[in-house]
Amino acid sequence: MVAKDEKIKFAVVGCGHIGKRHSEMIRRNEEAELVALIDVKPKEQLNIDNYDIPFFNSLEAFLASGINVDVINIASPNGFHAEHALAGLGARKHVVIEKPIALTKNDAEKVIFKALHVHKHVFAVMQNRYSPPSVWIKEMVDSGRLGDIYMVQLNCYWNRDERYYKPDSWHGTKDADGGTLFTQFSHFIDILYWLFGDIENIKAKLACHNHSHLTEFEDSGFVSFDFVNGGMGCLNFSTSVWNQNLESSMTIIAENGSVKIGGQYMNEVEYCHVKDYTMPELEPTNPGNDYGAYKGSAQNHHYIIENVIDVLKGRAAITTNALEGLKVVEIIQRIYEK
Repeated sequence: MVAKDEKIKFAVVGCGHIGKRHSEMIRRNEEAELVALIDVKPKEQLNIDNYDIPFFNSLEAFLASGINVDVINIASPNGFHAEHALAGLGARKHVVIEKPIALTKNDAEKVIFKALHVHKHVFAVMQNRYSPPSVWIKEMVDSGRLGDIYMVQLNCYWNRDERYYKPDSWHGTKDADGGTLFTQFSHFIDILYWLFGDIENIKAKLACHNHSHLTEFEDSGFVSFDFVNGGMGCLNFSTSVWNQNLESSMTIIAENGSVKIGGQYMNEVEYCHVKDYTMPELEPTNPGNDYGAYKGSAQNHHYIIENVIDVLKGRAAITTNALEGLKVVEIIQRIYEK
């Protein structure tokens, strides 16, 4: 545990869009201190001149430097998440891992085993849980207000084209990216698991409509399943939408009513008709992360940093723990194996 008056020291691995987001949220928090940035690319190519802190071209070089650090935030390409997490934990540092925490269940288990062995925390980044519609629907489900869950439909229809899958990018490769469900839609699979629990009886149909020259994996799919806790569900996803994102939505049909959360990234309640219930006015959701021509998941990374600090100072529990991160990886892996 860190003393109440001490700042939590962070280093960030990966200086792309998300790594810069982590770095900025750390710098804005008065209880945090950013002590280093790490990326394999030369500093001159990363547009980080406004960060007057040590820069390293590898995590190993940083760990060998002797710079004091409490937490290592991993925002490197997906395929390196487990490797970098294991290195950070091996140095007995807490780690914050961007989604997904690994690309296989086996690697995720290795990370969790290592964390338990060295008595360090693993924080899985699933910031969409903090969005007001997510907080609201979680309470609706957990309180039993909806009654038995009959049917859930999750639709994720986004645009990812040549503007995103650039030749010099790791996006689109099987080893570094992992697939559409890992990179684009794992946040929504996390929400599905967070709300309703594990799934079984998975049936999947995957296709690649217009990405064969851009990626090494599918761009679309239909997935059906049953919830272990009761009810059935489906996931329909695609990155083949022309020009811009269409929606990320979840429709819930339940014993006592129906709800639909929609928008580009499940950022608004579009329909709520529930027995003996009046929908409250929710706070607006933060806008999506901006990747040039793209919008991604909601900009809630400041909540992640706040939670890390609260946990290390003994004020709160982890909002998304490593086991939950593992379950998302496992569910995606099971879908891809069907």
